[in-house]
Amino acid sequence: MIVHLAYGKSGIDVDIPDANLQSVLTMRDVPAVANPARALTQLLGSPMGGAALVDRARNAASACVVVCDITRPVPNRILLPPILGALAKGGIQRERITILVATGLHRPSTQDELLAMLGDEIVRTTRIVNHRARVKDEQRSLGTTRQGTPVCIDEEYCAADLKVTTGFIEPHLMAGFSGGRKLIAPGCAGEETIKALHSPQFIEHPMCREGSIEGNPLHEELLTIARMAGHDMIVNVALDAERRITGVFAGDPEEAHARGVSHVRSAATATVPSPVDMVITSSAGHPLDLTLYQAVKGMTAAVPILKPGGTLIIAAECAEGLGSPEFTAMATASTTARGFLDELRRVPVRIDQWQLEECAKVAVGHECVLVSSGIPEDQRRRLFIRTAPTLDDAVREGIRRHGSGARIAVIPKGPYTLVRLQSP
Repeated sequence: MIVHLAYGKSGIDVDIPDANLQSVLTMRDVPAVANPARALTQLLGSPMGGAALVDRARNAASACVVVCDITRPVPNRILLPPILGALAKGGIQRERITILVATGLHRPSTQDELLAMLGDEIVRTTRIVNHRARVKDEQRSLGTTRQGTPVCIDEEYCAADLKVTTGFIEPHLMAGFSGGRKLIAPGCAGEETIKALHSPQFIEHPMCREGSIEGNPLHEELLTIARMAGHDMIVNVALDAERRITGVFAGDPEEAHARGVSHVRSAATATVPSPVDMVITSSAGHPLDLTLYQAVKGMTAAVPILKPGGTLIIAAECAEGLGSPEFTAMATASTTARGFLDELRRVPVRIDQWQLEECAKVAVGHECVLVSSGIPEDQRRRLFIRTAPTLDDAVREGIRRHGSGARIAVIPKGPYTLVRLQSP
């Protein structure tokens, strides 16, 4: 059977022998919202908890609207006009509104990316600022949480009278689900805050995983930081496999996010009856597979249905290579996953080590194979996971390893799908 996976902008096919194919795991088909802009306009006037945005704006002289960078497919061209319209109706002048790009520790957005994300009119008429986590003078210190996390948040965000964040909700490899509080931290947090949130204290906790909210210490820490920084309203969406909007959630940051999580959990969950020998997955294509750093999310999402010692094949274009200079240096320096994990116990937390740590945790217990056209050969040879020239090559090698009866599951859009074993 030919199965199409999300890969870069055009996708990639893989041929799975019918006798071996256990399941193709996808999101449940959920109807798209017929008119998301109208639905959002109504929600801004009658939100999921809290006051209407226009009423909030009447009591504010300035506003900060936080958006994701290009690595997240948030439909901001649809979301921002109703938000900006409500702010204007409430009396906040356009020059007193800042759109803050929640880059976390990612590079700043380029002009072309801003145009693609926001549209020409908004770029021309609205002040736009890239968050720069490494610039300490641009962060405001808000103290320390009870868990010991130093809280430094972008000054542009902290200084605004009214704080609104946008985003979309999907399963997340550490925080359970994305959206809501994540736009503030790590999105608009300083370097030291981000490093603390991605330390082994959180990453190694068994509840810090996809789909886990209750009892997830990272989720609770992010909520704490959002409360410290102030968070007036969220505007989040749910997307289907074709990135159509299937749900709009706006209002109180915690209540609206919880409703969105419930919607996404129901739509995204897919099951198999028992663990499989091989999983073939992706990182959901462009822009989520721009780098290996981002593509790790596709790997961790597949683990719950894979046998110990099974083969995980990840297809990710990685058009921008491995990732940041820090991530690239670490990814090409360790010869084994176990060696990298052992090293983490001896050194302080480093920028971007967390995604490589998640990759190494998968690779320690499974055979991991990367298929990527964007990573140079000299770098592929130095990774602690194997690479293959094509998906079909990787599948043939996997069947040789596990035998002719190997059972294979395919997750065409890895991070979007919450895969689980069927309950007994």
